[in-house]
Amino acid sequence: MRIEFARSERSSVGIEWELAIVERGSGELASVGDRVLADLAGSDGSPHPFITSELLTNTVELVSGVHDRVAGAVDDLTAQVAEVRSVLDRIGEYELICSGSHPFSQWYDQRLTDKPRYHKLIERTRWWGRNMMIWGIHVHVGIEERDKALPILDGMLAYVPHLQALSASSPFWAGVETGYASNRALMFQQLPTAGLPYPLPDWASYERYVDDLVRTGVIEDHTEVRWDIRPSPRWGTVEVRVCDGVSSAEEIGAIAALIQCLVEWMSDRLDAGETLTVLQPWYVRENKWRAARYGMDAEVITDAAGTERHVADDLRDLLVTLAPYADRLGCAEELQRIRRTLDDGASYQRQLRVAQEHGGELTAVVAHLARELREGTVPRANR
Repeated sequence: MRIEFARSERSSVGIEWELAIVERGSGELASVGDRVLADLAGSDGSPHPFITSELLTNTVELVSGVHDRVAGAVDDLTAQVAEVRSVLDRIGEYELICSGSHPFSQWYDQRLTDKPRYHKLIERTRWWGRNMMIWGIHVHVGIEERDKALPILDGMLAYVPHLQALSASSPFWAGVETGYASNRALMFQQLPTAGLPYPLPDWASYERYVDDLVRTGVIEDHTEVRWDIRPSPRWGTVEVRVCDGVSSAEEIGAIAALIQCLVEWMSDRLDAGETLTVLQPWYVRENKWRAARYGMDAEVITDAAGTERHVADDLRDLLVTLAPYADRLGCAEELQRIRRTLDDGASYQRQLRVAQEHGGELTAVVAHLARELREGTVPRANR
């Protein structure tokens, strides 16, 4: 099977942001996404070009255009948030939130979006599929040469725990405190073809992998390969999908800048004939679990020799390494906002603090998430 890899500008960036709709009073998920999308349709009934449906009708997905700078993609998304919010304000008492999971809503109360691919997914996956009350962000970064895509993907796997820890925002599941910073990470990988990618040495191997899955009825095309990091041939990008959903434009910009800089750094190193750091698959898997379990307190494996470091310490050093690339790409301000998360806590930590301050009342956590998204920034922690 031949899979064409589209031409794209090097290190161009696009972002997808999945948002949940909740009732303002109860904080419960609200299955009104289909009404929102109908209201946003054109006068001829054509769908909105950048705001789309997702698996469940409690969700809308925002998709930025393609930009040279992260700031432009974030501006696209914030404008789309305003569009969705204006519809929600007209049709009822609803709010928008984003986190890797909802703190307390139940799967059996949610409605499936009426699309054949979603019905097929649920028919195949049943209970696990119906439990996919999860939200994430996806960041696409342009790769100017197809044969760089898989080497950069392999190199990016060393930074799965950093991205997982920074974005971790799903400590609660169906009203239970799970003890995990990102319960979403472990839930999502239960789906067929989701989770960490397989080691593939070249593009021809990727084509054979997809062909195997199509011939055996696992998938219909390569878009159903739902790896945490994957090539996106249609757009000519590496797509990073490992992150939990984050609740503010500030955070999404910071994480997107980190991903864009990592890809540009690795692309430069390949141009110079260097070999990227590639961890053994068992180290990558262990790192993902540690970051999902411990978040910003994780000790992660950083090289093939098994060296371990605190993920926050490694991130601080990484910001220094990537600073020249951020200057080149025009995202220095966004990249440095990673320090806010290191200093003030990731979303899962903020949610746990709010729950503790309110005696375990999880509606307060939903209100906190809604406030962060509405304000677009994260309040500084009291120090």
